[in-house]
Order: sequence, then structure tokens, then C-alpha cells
Amino acid sequence: MKLQLAKFGTTLISRELGSEAFRAFQPTLRELSKDEILEIDFSGVLTLSPSWADEFLTPLLNQLKDKLILLPSDNLSVHATLRILQEANKQSFGIES
Repeated sequence: MKLQLAKFGTTLISRELGSEAFRAFQPTLRELSKDEILEIDFSGVLTLSPSWADEFLTPLLNQLKDKLILLPSDNLSVHATLRILQEANKQSFGIES
């Protein structure tokens, strides 16, 4: 399954909004089969803050592990945010190349 993060907005900021987006995504997440891969597409996202991503992407990574794929992005805020999360959480938030 591919998830367009832009469906949550183009400016993804604040812990509260990230947590709200994660809760809103829960019904869809429960429908994934245990072998299904979730691809995160950053197309259309202008700004991704570390706080929003920590509330949305970190729980997804913890839950799905290698079944979570972050698709390539040329957005510098996405790259900076993923680097910050990787350092803070001591786990890989790499983007598929």
C-alpha cells in the first residue's frame, strides 16, 4: 500500500497534528495484511517537522519495521527531519534509493 502523506496536508508540523494523523490512520493500518508493505510517499509535502514525523513515522517504524518503506524525496525538510529522528531514536529512517 502507498500512503501519500500530503493527504494530511502540505505543511506537516506539530506533535499534536502528527499524533492526530496517526490516530486517523489507525483503521487503515489495521486493514494491512501482516505481509503487506507500507510505502510512504512525500510528494506534495512542502514542510515536514521532526515533531510531526516523530508522532507519525516513529510509531509506524516501531510497528512495521522492515515493512515500512520511505520513498525517495528531493525535499530538504524531509531529509533533515529523517536525519534528526535517526539520531534521536537510534534507528534507521533512511529513504529508499
